[in-house]
Amino acid sequence: MADVEQKETVIIGAGPGGYVAAIRAAELGQQVTVVEQSETLGGVCLNVGCVPSKALIQAGHRLQEAKGAELYGITSSDAKIDFAKTQDWKQKQVVDRMTSGVAMLLKKHKVEVIRGEATMDSDTQLRVIAPGPKQFMSRDTGRTLAFKDLIIASGSRPVEIPNFKFEGRVIDSTGGLNLPQIPKELVVIGGGYVGTELAGAYANLGSHVTILEGTPSILPNFEADMVAVVLKNLKAKNVDVITKAMAKKSEQDDSSVTVTYEVDGEAKTIKADYCMVTVGRKPNTDNLGLEFTDIKLDKRGFVEVDDQGRTASPHIFAIGDIVNNGPALAHKAFFNGKVAAGAIAGHHTANDYVSVPAVCFADPELASVGYTQAEAKDAGLEVKAAKFPFAGNARAVSMDEADGFVRLVTTKDDNTIVGAQVVGPDASDLIAELSLAVNAHMNAEDVALTIHPHPTLSEPIAEAADIAIGFPTHI
Repeated sequence: MADVEQKETVIIGAGPGGYVAAIRAAELGQQVTVVEQSETLGGVCLNVGCVPSKALIQAGHRLQEAKGAELYGITSSDAKIDFAKTQDWKQKQVVDRMTSGVAMLLKKHKVEVIRGEATMDSDTQLRVIAPGPKQFMSRDTGRTLAFKDLIIASGSRPVEIPNFKFEGRVIDSTGGLNLPQIPKELVVIGGGYVGTELAGAYANLGSHVTILEGTPSILPNFEADMVAVVLKNLKAKNVDVITKAMAKKSEQDDSSVTVTYEVDGEAKTIKADYCMVTVGRKPNTDNLGLEFTDIKLDKRGFVEVDDQGRTASPHIFAIGDIVNNGPALAHKAFFNGKVAAGAIAGHHTANDYVSVPAVCFADPELASVGYTQAEAKDAGLEVKAAKFPFAGNARAVSMDEADGFVRLVTTKDDNTIVGAQVVGPDASDLIAELSLAVNAHMNAEDVALTIHPHPTLSEPIAEAADIAIGFPTHI
């Protein structure tokens, strides 16, 4: 066995949680080593997830804006897209730029990066196996690291369903982001965040898209009146949304794939250029050697942690997609990483999942933070809702994006803001102010008395606050 190398704080994974944890730990005076098995830093989100998907979404929006310019009295030649150039821009100008930025930040903070796959030997030691064939490797293979503290940020991977193996024209979200051309027909199995976002993106780029969703509605994590706005927009783009549809099998040839699905006991088929499966993700905890540690997993393979991310092994923390607390979101992983690094440094940090905003970059965008009305009641709170439509906002109307609303959920006794929902233009940005309000336990009057610039998309937040305190203005 190779000599044991002594390390202080080791982090497995350089995705959103891992690299942020590394930076914060270094800022707190720790000597940090990151183990990453991929060639690039930044994890799924930066390389094949939230960032490149937003690039494709933006390209689709720009194409639709160009085609719809006559609304504003602008006449131009027919807008077209060179998808090869779009993909090249997405990779070089967006993904590569951001991943190189992560590398620069880690270097600036003197974080050591070791390339390879980490596997645990015990609660105080792990091995790093260099990239390459591993079928002949024993437990004595690789570089051995002993650590004082460890943060596991190994992320997650797409779920593969029976009869839909990821190969050829059956693809996961990574394949969906890297198609060589815009498909004429695209089937998306799964109408959650990823499926709905990419369905909308390709519809804007010119595809005819069919979403097959097994539950009664797409985007089941958002409230029905929010989802209704997205469904209206998808219908306008000729996207077919089929709910209570169970995917059964796929058959493909060199040019197409045929998907068989079942609705109300009746088998149906649909033919497409590609079938993209986006039914969820599972934690990367099965090949880490966790059985050689005291770490405990739940029945779904998620690591059990306390409110600082500490596992059953006191000097090992877990963050991001692999933990059994909070949503699987990159910004949650960011915060998890900061909390874990602070805990190692002896700070009294803690994760708070109530104020984690959830965002779906659909058309229009949806965002939610804190409690919905139903969740607040389940938590024993007496609440009321104040809702203001974007149709009453001059900025949204001038953008021809007047669908949607802002809603505040406040306590009945003192108008404390305990939740908020936004569906409409720039909801992903507007939710930040509302996340602050929920996190700081602000009163609706605090928001109502905050002057919001006119004409802007932020005004509906103040308008909803006016409604909450009983003094509505523009409604």
